[in-house]
Amino acid sequence: MDTPSAVLDSAFWISAGAIGLLLVLSAFFSGSETALTAASRGKLRSLADKGSHGAQSALAVTEDSERLIGSVLLGNNLVNILATSLATALFTRAFGEGGVAMATLVMTLLVLVFAEVMPKTYAISNSEKAASAVAPVISVLVTILAPVVSAVRLLVRGVLRLFGVRIDPDSHILAVREEIAGALHLGHSEGVVEKEDRDRILGALDLAERTVEEIMLHRSNILMVNADDDPADILQHCLESPHTRLPVYRDDKENIIGVVHAKDLFRTVYAVAGGQAGDTDLVKAFDVSKVANAPYFIPETTTLDGQMRQFLKMRSHFALVVDEYGSLQGLITLEDILEEIVGEITDEFDVEDDPVVERTDEGNYLIDGAMTIRDLNRATDWNLPDEEANTIAGLVIHEAQMIPTVGQVFSFHGFRFEVSGREGNRLTALKIRPLS
Repeated sequence: MDTPSAVLDSAFWISAGAIGLLLVLSAFFSGSETALTAASRGKLRSLADKGSHGAQSALAVTEDSERLIGSVLLGNNLVNILATSLATALFTRAFGEGGVAMATLVMTLLVLVFAEVMPKTYAISNSEKAASAVAPVISVLVTILAPVVSAVRLLVRGVLRLFGVRIDPDSHILAVREEIAGALHLGHSEGVVEKEDRDRILGALDLAERTVEEIMLHRSNILMVNADDDPADILQHCLESPHTRLPVYRDDKENIIGVVHAKDLFRTVYAVAGGQAGDTDLVKAFDVSKVANAPYFIPETTTLDGQMRQFLKMRSHFALVVDEYGSLQGLITLEDILEEIVGEITDEFDVEDDPVVERTDEGNYLIDGAMTIRDLNRATDWNLPDEEANTIAGLVIHEAQMIPTVGQVFSFHGFRFEVSGREGNRLTALKIRPLS
């Protein structure tokens, strides 16, 4: 063992300084890894749009996450191994063979506290700020270490392939939509995001994945005008309807010849009658088919997002939905699509219905069978699947593989379903209760 004076010579201090520098580099790599992986690309994009060059560099370097992680880990491991080797040599010189154990203990504590926990804690708390600060340096490191990282990448993928694991370098771990949806659900659970705000944003995100078939007014509920009816009956029918647009058919309800707008209808009637000093008997010669606009037909597979864009482009609010055989299935309006985002839209002409979801004292929920599963989930925060059916009645029929009778009870997806109303082959009312 060397004497204290021999130990504390210039070589000792140089080695100690080198170890300290290596620990700083290790802290830099650890913090950079955490900051660049935890930083929100949306927030970085916002900072980049405001002129932040660091945020722009962070966006560029995180495009290839595999190469980024490989470069940072390579650099971090190199400095940690080198620091440990120097510490072992230093402590062995000072304390002999017992220095190996002491070096291991001291370096473990130093690396854990100063090179791992402390920088990672700061980086996770200030991820976007830290990512913008370290990105320019990390981007240079990634470029320098690219050949080595590429070789390591090939080796890693080869080993993973042996175990049946294949890596798609172009895929993201989480899609942007899923990331936003997850953040909204988390924010709502923590009380930061209101339920209404969450539902609006999720509703807008879902438009591209949902079709008009899911929200259209079914043909059985469409109010139509028969072109062959007496003009007075047509006018009365339009006056009593809460809608401003009504399909016009002739002979058969499948034969839609046009769509009449209430404003066009009454403007024409006013002109036919001769204005303020006119004769109302002249209305008897009124032909509604000449007032109706050409019907606009769309397939039931059209996405809500695409249809909304078409409505805006065509300056139209009303479309008739047909299936692959051209048969009428229902109708959809621009208002229907907007309601998927903002919720129910009502005015002074809408008919007030009983509450669609009513909770009883026993903990049961009385549900209209025609209510869509999505609306029920939004109203109750449930997670009933809507892949196989659009309405809650359709879900029960799908799961039961039959048309249940009143009083039948089923249990699936963690809920108890009781049929409480049926008209023909249609389930009109259901009683639902969560099982847990």
